[in-house]
Amino acid sequence: MKRRVSNPLALAVLAALFERSMHPYELAAMLKGRGKEQSIRMNYGSLYTVVDALVRAGFIEPVETFREGRRPERTVYALTVSGRAELRDWLSEILRCPAKEYPEFEAGLSLMPVLQPEEVLRLLRERAVALDERIAEVRCSMEQMLASGMRRLFIIETEYHAALLCAERSWVHGIIAEFEAGAHEDLDAWRDYHALARETTGSRSGEGA
Repeated sequence: MKRRVSNPLALAVLAALFERSMHPYELAAMLKGRGKEQSIRMNYGSLYTVVDALVRAGFIEPVETFREGRRPERTVYALTVSGRAELRDWLSEILRCPAKEYPEFEAGLSLMPVLQPEEVLRLLRERAVALDERIAEVRCSMEQMLASGMRRLFIIETEYHAALLCAERSWVHGIIAEFEAGAHEDLDAWRDYHALARETTGSRSGEGA
């Protein structure tokens, strides 16, 4: 289903306004305070762009404008009836329907035969170390947020991210073990492919000499 506003940040804005009406500065503070920038790409400029798009779509509306001292004028926004319906429908679709995503690591795996097996093995070992470090960082962040009084419900996506990282680490270690033991059935063909490529390249170089 093609949505009138499809930026994930827009969904976060709708969800925040479901709790209460806010101006964009409050929205940004709430989302960052709950660590949502770890799951949703955002910056202050893009937030205003998304707010404008949601207003044009009729999903939110300005309900109050005020100024505090010398600060710029601020506009408070609230969900409309259609905004509540869009939030419910959009979020339900995401939670219900698995969608094909295109992570960079998956793209790299699909093209890794370009590199030689020994080089890939070295790179995967380095990735395994980086994954250990990232998992430790995410778990530490979770512990800090929970210790600060944040409810688990509001950081459930961080828990999911940690689970994905752990699953990836397990898979990467499995592939590393296969390569190290020479147990992967395509290693010989992979090496032959590079040997043939070198011969072909050498032959072409000789022809041009």
